[in-house]
Amino acid sequence: MEMEGLRPIRVSNDDSEDGQPLSPIARLFHQPYSEDVYIIIIMGFNTPINPLVFKASLQHSLLKHPRFSSLQVVESGGEMRWVKIEVNLDNHVRVPVLDPNMESPDKFVEDYASNLSKTTISKSIPLWDVHLLNVKTSEAESTVIFRIHHSLGDGISLMSLLLSCSRKASDPEALPNIPTIKRRNPSYPGRLTSWQFLLKLWWLVLLCWNTIVDVLILLGTIFFLEDTKTPLKGTLPFGLAQRRFVHRTISLDDVKLVKNAMGTTINDVMVAITQAGLSSYLNRKYGDEKTYNKGAEENNNNLPNNIRLRAALVVNIRPSAGIQISSFRNRITLWFSNVPGPEEEISYFGHPVAFIALSFYGQPNALVIHVVSYANKMKITLSVDENIISDPHQLCDDLQNSLDLMKNAVITNQRTDPK
Repeated sequence: MEMEGLRPIRVSNDDSEDGQPLSPIARLFHQPYSEDVYIIIIMGFNTPINPLVFKASLQHSLLKHPRFSSLQVVESGGEMRWVKIEVNLDNHVRVPVLDPNMESPDKFVEDYASNLSKTTISKSIPLWDVHLLNVKTSEAESTVIFRIHHSLGDGISLMSLLLSCSRKASDPEALPNIPTIKRRNPSYPGRLTSWQFLLKLWWLVLLCWNTIVDVLILLGTIFFLEDTKTPLKGTLPFGLAQRRFVHRTISLDDVKLVKNAMGTTINDVMVAITQAGLSSYLNRKYGDEKTYNKGAEENNNNLPNNIRLRAALVVNIRPSAGIQISSFRNRITLWFSNVPGPEEEISYFGHPVAFIALSFYGQPNALVIHVVSYANKMKITLSVDENIISDPHQLCDDLQNSLDLMKNAVITNQRTDPK
């Protein structure tokens, strides 16, 4: 079996995935509107990277997964299948020679990741690569950037795969713990009173009503509704448009402090931080426009009335997905994702990890926000189109300030009303 432009490949039959057709989700990321969507995982380390150790460890871990050692081959009928090959790691591992005394190592690493978003991986090899950057930054002694085509898996599954190759920093033989959702067991009283029955019935009616409204809004978004044109929203084509990836570390303890005070979840707090940060950013932008156009002083509230700004991540696997997904993704302002990471510090192939950041590129939205927890920290990563959002670091500051305001409000309330 051969593809145009590829040399003959040796196929082995010792893997259950070999010869299997691609899943609907994997095929989705080979459509013309989404074939260049790649996941970026940036890992900082507390020690320099040993390239020989890293490559040898990849050979005995990541390459054991069939999708990382298989081509996605198009057959004569148009169906795509996984075909296992022998992988040459030199085609996947990049180790650039760097000046350890460069002036701006943080900017260099940021630019390096940004430049990756202008390129793709050759379809003649499995669709992933890894870049080892042995240069000290403000957060780490070295940095590794994984680039993986979205057809190989989603962010959570790929993160789980990478973490399965890691070990606890405190115990090199133990796998890291991943936080799980704790479900409360509902308690049922022996018999409901009339008042309790009416309350539960009313709650059920509200649930059905809100579900219907959400479905109608989703359908309206797909076909009609569009977010307000703001400094955060742009009309971008699918494909290769250079992105910039910036990230900020916040305290998980601060997030939990707000969570416990409000009786919500960590995800609720992160959504609130995002909403407040975006409001602050947009308020400043609209204030700058008013000052520039009218010469007036900036008001406290410069946001327009009835602004529509939504975040979503929707995948539709029906045959007509092409038009609907492309249309839907262009109608919303941003994508938001929250991925749980290891609960304690880990090492990866013997290298202690300082931070983990997750993002992706190839989508039409000007802004994507990913949140990943790691030990007692959380990493907020922005993927932005600089032609639309020229100051992503300022947006990171706004998100950080939003958390600080919430935390300080909780602390102040606890001091004035101790219980």
